[in-house]
Amino acid sequence: MTDDAGLREACGIFGCVAVGNWPTELDVAHTICMGLVGLQHRGQESAGIVTSAGMSLFNIKKGMGLVGSIFQDDDLAKLQGNLGIGHTRYSTIGCSEMINIQPFVVETLHGLIAVAHNGELVNAKHLKDKLLRHGVGLSTGTDSELITQLLTHMPDCGEPYGANWIARIKKAMQQTLLSYALLMMHGDKMYAVRDPFGNRPLCIGKIVNSSENTSDEEEIIGWIASSESCAFSGIGAKYYREVLPGEIVELSREGIKSHCIIPRPEAKLPALCIFEYVYFSRSDSILEGQLVYQVRKRCGRQLAKEAPADVDLISTVPESATPAALEYARELGIPYGEVLCKNRYVGRTFIQPSIRLRKLGVAKKFGLLAENFHDKRIVLIDDSIVRGNTMKPIVQLLKNGGAKEVHIRVASPPIRYPCFMGINIPTKEELIANLFPLEELASHLGADSLQYLSIEGLVKATQEGIKNTRMKGEEKDKVEKNEIGHCVACLTGEYPVKLDW
Repeated sequence: MTDDAGLREACGIFGCVAVGNWPTELDVAHTICMGLVGLQHRGQESAGIVTSAGMSLFNIKKGMGLVGSIFQDDDLAKLQGNLGIGHTRYSTIGCSEMINIQPFVVETLHGLIAVAHNGELVNAKHLKDKLLRHGVGLSTGTDSELITQLLTHMPDCGEPYGANWIARIKKAMQQTLLSYALLMMHGDKMYAVRDPFGNRPLCIGKIVNSSENTSDEEEIIGWIASSESCAFSGIGAKYYREVLPGEIVELSREGIKSHCIIPRPEAKLPALCIFEYVYFSRSDSILEGQLVYQVRKRCGRQLAKEAPADVDLISTVPESATPAALEYARELGIPYGEVLCKNRYVGRTFIQPSIRLRKLGVAKKFGLLAENFHDKRIVLIDDSIVRGNTMKPIVQLLKNGGAKEVHIRVASPPIRYPCFMGINIPTKEELIANLFPLEELASHLGADSLQYLSIEGLVKATQEGIKNTRMKGEEKDKVEKNEIGHCVACLTGEYPVKLDW
């Protein structure tokens, strides 16, 4: 993000099940590891992988840091199995410590289960009190452990024919409506689950045999579930479909099976976080049947209609706002050019050895392409502004570099409210949109003007390309029509359900 400690996604989840005879020749551990690398943008504090041969024994590896630094070849060799799930994390609830690293593994009456969770439960306090009153001990500070413990409870109907994980998952979902995308592993099966509002993304892909095949039919050798489809290309997988809001999908060596869809209360609309399109998801991911890149382009086009500018050059803060900036420039017929060169090797925890170097601030993250904008009026497009503590020095950097005017255009509306559903947004008092009236904000940032995309414009750009049919084959009959809706709570303060904090 362009703001230090600004918006952060909670985490990413990824799972794989080999198809056909076991033991499989598919390298499940490496597949999950590479899938997590593809989701690294969703969480960079810690990661974990749990695999199984399809029996009671689980192989587990967890660590702090980036995926590539945690899992070496020797580690992956010890994680061999026929199915497994993985998780890469930012902390929202629970400290950034080893004890909180997912997937969580717990023992139940029917053996071990492993659970990976993306999201944040809006009624975590109520659930925690309920579990503690029932004598359930909790070892971490995460709400993800709460949902893991909910899954261990036997359903009201009992289990006369053995473990009934579908009934357990349904019962857990009925006790907490959002926010979660889950991967759960038990025995020889994996379950992919989204909350009834679909607040966090989750999709399914297939791995096909890459050897030459003369027949027209693809030979599927594995099924995968992932927070985003962008993780598929790195492992040679193909996008199949998304998991629908409220859906429970079973993945096994036999294939995939949709068990049921838990309805939303009071016929409410789905509520996928709209910032998945604005910033969190990678631009090459597919959400709701459309490419994220195309949505960002439409945001730029809509921004040009709502907030045009008479300038010489359009540019961007690298790099999630680039599609919007390109389309903004095309719509207005103004040249696009780069003005900032990003240093990709400076992280949030960069050690500053002196006060002088700390004062350099943005200069350590961006280099200037001064010849591109010297003595020109420029528009700088950004995807969002959170605290504003990076935009202000960027504007000053550009003006010091010779820009005649710097105008800011933001391809999303002002963020005014915190999120309680898996996104780390600063408190309401820290958000810059609440600190200054819009007409004063440009002056505070040192810019010549500043305008945001409207909420209506963002919703229009997002929903324009959504396709109605998102299920395939025989599964199509399960859904007559997909209603369209998105969570814009951080923009309006209107949350999908009542918060219980």
